[in-house]
Amino acid sequence: MPTHEVLNTPPPLAGVNPFSADAALVHGLRELTDVETKPLVALGELAGSDQAQEWGRLANAYPPVLRTHDRFGHRIDEVEFHPAWHELTTVAIGQGLHGTPWRDGGHLLRAAKFYVWAQVESGHGCPISMTYAVVPALRHEPALARQYEPLLTSTTYDFGLRAPLSKQGLLAGMAMTEKQGGSDVRANTTRAEPVGDHYVLTGHKWFCSAPMCDLFLVLAQAPGGLSCFLVPRVLPDGARNPFLIQRLKDKLGNRSNASSEVEFDGTVGWLVGAEGAGVRTIIEMVTMTRLDCVTGSAATQRAALSQAVHHVTHRSAFGRPLIEQPLMREVLADLAVESEASTITWMRLARSVDDGESAFLRLAVAAAKFWICKRTPTFVVEALECLGGNGYVEDSGLPRLFRDSPLNGIWEGSGNVIALDVLRAVRRDPDSVAAVFAELATTEGADARLDASVASLRSRVDGLGADPDADERGARAFAGLLARCLQGSLLVREAPSEVAERYLGQRLGAATPHVFGDSPGAVSTSVLDRLIAPYVG
Repeated sequence: MPTHEVLNTPPPLAGVNPFSADAALVHGLRELTDVETKPLVALGELAGSDQAQEWGRLANAYPPVLRTHDRFGHRIDEVEFHPAWHELTTVAIGQGLHGTPWRDGGHLLRAAKFYVWAQVESGHGCPISMTYAVVPALRHEPALARQYEPLLTSTTYDFGLRAPLSKQGLLAGMAMTEKQGGSDVRANTTRAEPVGDHYVLTGHKWFCSAPMCDLFLVLAQAPGGLSCFLVPRVLPDGARNPFLIQRLKDKLGNRSNASSEVEFDGTVGWLVGAEGAGVRTIIEMVTMTRLDCVTGSAATQRAALSQAVHHVTHRSAFGRPLIEQPLMREVLADLAVESEASTITWMRLARSVDDGESAFLRLAVAAAKFWICKRTPTFVVEALECLGGNGYVEDSGLPRLFRDSPLNGIWEGSGNVIALDVLRAVRRDPDSVAAVFAELATTEGADARLDASVASLRSRVDGLGADPDADERGARAFAGLLARCLQGSLLVREAPSEVAERYLGQRLGAATPHVFGDSPGAVSTSVLDRLIAPYVG
């Protein structure tokens, strides 16, 4: 017999559509663009279902398993995934979250779908994102692009290692970094020797993500210098390409996804781009994966915020509902504004892909990647605290979000690497600088705090070069200011005035480092109302 009746506990968070419940996203797509939102409503219904949430849980509860040999002792180097992983990936590919925009256009719609579906589970998004990013790099070798691009943009998930051209759809991965170099890929020692129409690779890659993908972009030292190669798991004649998986990484988070170390020993690859142009060849790929880092981090923020809001709208403490507690309202309002700023940023970046604004994208995506990915772990912790001790328990879902939250800040360049990339782009790419300041000029005169921040940013740009060491020491501050200026300008143009006011007052007007909920003041009812309404009932 129960000892007491259990009261004051929130019901499970189910049936809330993460698209329809996101006022900032709905407004941005319906009012500011011509993107068709019906597919997003349908995807959101699936993403908010009990079934999809269970897929996400199972894919992480039962992580991938490496099988180096079959039962007869033959080397096979395969990774087994829980069926839930395949369900998640089937939806992602069927929705065109990988390479489809390169065939049909619609990068903003694709990013919106990625944002909605990533709130279910983020690990399976890794091969999806890499497949999205590989296409522009592969186009540096038109013959290879003609062969593989139709399959990289197919909406059929065809799992298993077979000759690529015999399959109905392909996924792509990457093997760039090595243990002695990390982000310094020019320190790579993997060798590539030309043999006829292909190259033979020998070396060890420290990080190879999603090793069951069909194709991989690999950096290796060719006679002409660091070069990019397309390496298939299975050769055109059906033979296995030597691709020796040494182990799967035991990671902090992203546990549903297989990240591995691989050995190349006589491994066949085809040159993509020119010899010695490896970094230039993959630079567009890096831009697209950084866009997904921004979008995925924004999705993690939104998923954590949804859990927090759901909890506080259904739980009382000290005599009244948590949602009516003044300090809790401060924290939630702050989180809501941060989430909206992140959302409006990835939307602008994705729109720039559709519009061909490559100069703007090169600099803006790096700054946004630095700031939004860096903010996400702190954001998730604050959302977790809204649940108190319940948020520290696995059943709440917040611990998984927290473990996953640092990943995008590390992938495609950790904080220092990205900040220095921002600095390098400002020094070397005047077109990108001009494009970003043209964007900021659209809100000139709208707010004194924003104007002052943009003027400070301009002053720092003009002062670069006088002391290179000082420039590097200030690179993080510079990248963060650039990102916040962009976010402030976007919010002034496209968000409700109360959202923009709160952001500008705390992210650009504040004299001290910002902590969520640390600026007491009257919380606009409308900021919270549009956040809370979908979770009440």
